[in-house]
Amino acid sequence: MIVKGSCHCGATRFELAVEPESVTECNCSICSKRGGLWAYYSPADVTFACDDAKATYRWGAEIGAHNFCARCGCTTYGEFPNFSSGEPDYDRPTLSINARLLDDYDIASIPVERIDGKNAW
Repeated sequence: MIVKGSCHCGATRFELAVEPESVTECNCSICSKRGGLWAYYSPADVTFACDDAKATYRWGAEIGAHNFCARCGCTTYGEFPNFSSGEPDYDRPTLSINARLLDDYDIASIPVERIDGKNAW
């Protein structure tokens, strides 16, 4: 089942090839202020229909791109190297999609994993 999502104004629209199995809620300084619920995908599983107003914020070591809509301000998605091995793998990036932007989808039915990013990094 393809799942569609968009920011509030529609300047960022995307489709996910598969439904999210779970979402992550992180309490680090940026995630707690941005308020996202993150679903993780490989770039091959995400199609952007429109990303006309993308703005990016980078901080710290600047290895990740925290994207948001420059028009309506919605937190949209992040682009990061894959860290499954413990080291950054830039050849296998990961997209973190803000599941709060999924259209006509019951995100309350998805398990939430809480990460203590405030104390982990």
